[in-house]
Amino acid sequence: MAKRKEDPPPAGAPAWQSTFADLMNLLLCFFVLLFSMSNMDAEKFEALAASFSNTFSIFSGGGSSFDDGLLISNGMSQLTELSEYITNTGAAADSDSLVENEIKEYENEEEKLAAELEEQGLQESEKLAEMVEEALAESGKEREVDVQFNAQYVILTLKGSVLFDSGQAELKKESYPTLSQIGVILERYGEYGIEIEGHTDNVPLNGGKYENNDVLSSYRALAMFNYLVNNTGLDPAAIKHSGRGEYVPIADNSTPEGRMKNRRIEIKIYNSLNSII
Repeated sequence: MAKRKEDPPPAGAPAWQSTFADLMNLLLCFFVLLFSMSNMDAEKFEALAASFSNTFSIFSGGGSSFDDGLLISNGMSQLTELSEYITNTGAAADSDSLVENEIKEYENEEEKLAAELEEQGLQESEKLAEMVEEALAESGKEREVDVQFNAQYVILTLKGSVLFDSGQAELKKESYPTLSQIGVILERYGEYGIEIEGHTDNVPLNGGKYENNDVLSSYRALAMFNYLVNNTGLDPAAIKHSGRGEYVPIADNSTPEGRMKNRRIEIKIYNSLNSII
């Protein structure tokens, strides 16, 4: 049986293509309008919108489409937001600069305060050193004790040879009168804390009771601590003691004179601004 011959397709484009083309033309006009709106005066746009509304029944919102509409108003607001972003970015940079300036001012104030406190400490230590020197002069012991000061404390330095025999940590009885006078001074001015440090030279110990200079310096500081606790009314809790060995020399260890100066006991009397109690 022969196949039925199909009817030829109708001439021209399909009907849906015409509808789609009309839609594309409308969308093109719509976006051209959006683009041109960015440079359009608001009053002119309202008149144009009203004209379109009356003629084609679009833009039913009229002026409200320009002010509150999603598409149009968003397009305009993006320009406003861009301006605000640029402004805010500059404000943020200014804010960062302001914070940096405040930090610098704080650091400057902190340094200024530290300098003022150091100056006050120096003044107080100087007065304390003068009173200690007067007390030593009254007892005739000024030559046996060296007095120095800084912003934290007054330092009394006693020669190791006056206090101890070589390589030993037992106080000499001959040193008791000097130590007694120092005890009186410490009772009078040591209310903010006292620190005792033992120091040696760098010559190694050969045998003997103490294994090295660290141990020897520690026992010498302890001997001074025990004397003060047993012979004065000082509170043991207000006194620190430590051995520094050979590590904080005040003179050249290559000469006998320098080594003699390095063998010493230092007593630090703290001022009120740097109390260790």
